[in-house]
Amino acid sequence: MANGWLPPAEYVRTIARATSYACLYFTDVAGRPVQLRAVHAYEEWQCPGGNMDPGETPWQCAVRECLEETGIVFDGPPRLLGSHFIGHQGEAWPANHIGFVFDGGTLTDGQIAGIVLDPTEHREVGVRSVEAWEGLMTPVNFRRLKAIDAARREGRVAYMETP
Repeated sequence: MANGWLPPAEYVRTIARATSYACLYFTDVAGRPVQLRAVHAYEEWQCPGGNMDPGETPWQCAVRECLEETGIVFDGPPRLLGSHFIGHQGEAWPANHIGFVFDGGTLTDGQIAGIVLDPTEHREVGVRSVEAWEGLMTPVNFRRLKAIDAARREGRVAYMETP
């Protein structure tokens, strides 16, 4: 090791580990967020999405997970609404977790009614105003939902951190 340089494989062992997720944020025609109710997860209500597979980009993950979880074939352009850093949670999640939330656009009532849930992952589709979601979500997830909704309305990208 000359001048502190390490071969990449050794260097990677010295830096923080992280997992990544990606999802699509949808609203109905009235601008209300569409969320899926998980069968078993600490995040009971969530956007269609999930953890990235090896070799997958965040965008590819969001589109794949959306198809798997809703049956929606999303072919819109990748428009990032926000990123979310969640710090190491000990044994509950022993790595940092980094998320990418993309804009899925607006779904019609017919598209929402046509969602086909994977029963091993989700049991319900919910459509409510941002304010109505507050009592149904964990505080962390509600802050993310509120920030993502504001970012979309304001035409900007949100950055969130959860220590």
